[in-house]
Parts: sequence; C-alpha cells; structure tokens
Amino acid sequence: MTNTTPPGGVDHVGFAVSSLDESIQFWTQALGFELQRQSEMGGDFLHQVTGVDDPNVRTAILVAPNGFMVELLQYSGGRKHGAAPESAGAVGAAHLALNVEDVHAAIARVEAAGWRTKGSPQPIPGGPRKGTLAAYVSGPDHITIEFMQPPSR
Repeated sequence: MTNTTPPGGVDHVGFAVSSLDESIQFWTQALGFELQRQSEMGGDFLHQVTGVDDPNVRTAILVAPNGFMVELLQYSGGRKHGAAPESAGAVGAAHLALNVEDVHAAIARVEAAGWRTKGSPQPIPGGPRKGTLAAYVSGPDHITIEFMQPPSR
C-alpha cells in the first residue's frame, strides 16, 4: 500500500456550461455569487489537464459570500461532449448544496431570475439535520442547486 497524503480541503467546484454569459447571470443574479474573474485557456495544456480534446475553454470564477469558489467552463466544442442529465436522480448527476437563511426567499430569487424549482421545500424528517428545510432548483444546463435552511433554534 502506498503512503499518500489526503487532500487538504476543497478548493472549488467546476461546472461545464453551454453559455458562460447565461451561467454567470444565474450565479450572480439568482444565487448572489460575485464574478471574480474571467479567462481563456486551451491547447495542449487544456488537453493534458482535462483529457478533453477541445482547442479552447472560456472560464469564470465566481465567489459566494462565504468565500467558496465556483468555476464555470464553456468549452469551444460545446454540446458535442454531452450534457448533464435533467433528473437529479440520474446516475452521475450531482448537486451543490448551499446554506440559506430563508429557503422560500432563495427560491423566489431563482424564479424571478427565470429558472425553476425541481420540487418544494420539505423538512428533513430525522437524523442530525432534522427540521432543515431542503429544496432543489435547476439552473442553466440542468445544474442542480440544493438550498438548505437550518431549523430555527
């Protein structure tokens, strides 16, 4: 068995998107993230790091109020690489859970920005998060965000 060092923490999460501009709008207007920077990269570097045969990618780094970073990537090959499943229950589907003070206000903000909820807020029935209200919303390219509102103490 090899001696490996475990990861030191999460640096960021990344999502491939079909439209960087539309996705930036969702993350800033609907979710309250701040656009930190945009850039482009490509060529052999991109292939060596990602294994994706694509000549170019446009990226944006967005930051949540607590400092958590999200990277959005618009590959020049677009949808030829495939798309995320629409169903949150599909194998390989992923979601990002965000803590919110008011799940209903968070959903209203998403809907006002033109996106939709996947379900309705429900309290977690048991366990260490009992009473936490949880709800899924869908952004561009079927990226799923879960809002979690801790119970009032």
